[in-house]
Amino acid sequence: MQYDIILNKNSFYCQTIDNETKGVATIMKSTIIFWAKKLFWIVLSIILIAVCVNMFLGPHYIAAGGLTGLAIIIEEWLGMSRSTVIYIGNGFVLILALVFLGKEIFFNTVIGAMLLPMFVSIIPRIMLVSDRMLSMVIGSAIFGIAVSILYKNKASSGGTAIPPLILQKHFNLSPSIGLFITDGFVVILSLLVFDVDAFFFAIFSIFITSATMSYIENGMNKKKMVYIISDYHEQITQDVLHEVKRGVTLIPSIGAFEKQNRPMLMVTLNSKNYQQLLTIVNKYDKEAFMITDTVSDVHGEGFTYESGSV
Repeated sequence: MQYDIILNKNSFYCQTIDNETKGVATIMKSTIIFWAKKLFWIVLSIILIAVCVNMFLGPHYIAAGGLTGLAIIIEEWLGMSRSTVIYIGNGFVLILALVFLGKEIFFNTVIGAMLLPMFVSIIPRIMLVSDRMLSMVIGSAIFGIAVSILYKNKASSGGTAIPPLILQKHFNLSPSIGLFITDGFVVILSLLVFDVDAFFFAIFSIFITSATMSYIENGMNKKKMVYIISDYHEQITQDVLHEVKRGVTLIPSIGAFEKQNRPMLMVTLNSKNYQQLLTIVNKYDKEAFMITDTVSDVHGEGFTYESGSV
């Protein structure tokens, strides 16, 4: 009998170790997958930036700010290759990041900073689009997409993204103002090296890149927030919960004229489900009072994670 107890204890001990080993292995696997995906998106975005420089902006002498724009200018001005300029510039920027911003930002920057000049030197330098305006628009949009991917993965290609962060930390200067100063310097320098047309193309390119990044950050995540006041709030709530599969918040409200208490429903849903909500409300109460607003960022269950996933 005593032997059986010891055996059971040993079996339980072995099972516990086995479960812990599996747990560690699962965590390691998840970590490897996370960093593999992160590295994939960083590499993809760096390749896109290099394509923009060598195939869309560079062939038309459009130096739209940043270290890549400065590389296009110096190559034409002094004959130094773009990749060499980016290597030197990013090396200097990495030192500044390590000294003034700390190790975390340094490590988030080092991968992109080292990969960008390599891909700029590898990717063929050809003019894909002969029309200067069209090439500028396409290149700037792709550039904005690539930078947005980097920012989403908390990474950077180095260049002029670091000085604004230093100015913000040590001089309390807004990053947008710092970026405007650094990119403005590059654009003005392009006016001295290239023609006036290149100067204005560079300005337009910056605007298109910024607009693309803004749209990706906010415009692609649009949601509808709807407030509903109706005497049939219970029926509407049940249909929204079971048919639209969205949560409903009941907010106490009092009508100023009749002094009547009735709950106001608040529903946040994807734009594609908005028409379905209208159908539900109209089914029960065509005179329901509704206020609809468009919101750009929603976090929580059903949006940034699924129900029961955390």
